Amino acid sequence: MTEMNQDEARVQALRGVVERVTAWQETAPEGTIRGELTKALHEAGVTLTEEQQALVTEKISHQETVDVDLLAADSGEGGPA
Repeated sequence: MTEMNQDEARVQALRGVVERVTAWQETAPEGTIRGELTKALHEAGVTLTEEQQALVTEKISHQETVDVDLLAADSGEGGPA
């Protein structure tokens, strides 16, 4: 088994978070989605900037696809918690 580097681990963690929140939050209000996103990020040990969290929340709320690879590549202030 190969070792996963930090970038790959971040992408995998973010993908899991987005899938988890999207799976049951598509029709929830944005405040609920944001709260669940924050909780899932914390549990996964990953951080996103406020702007990134707002973007993901909006995309999930509008049932749009979240580009996790792009999100992970644009680390900004985000990173492992």
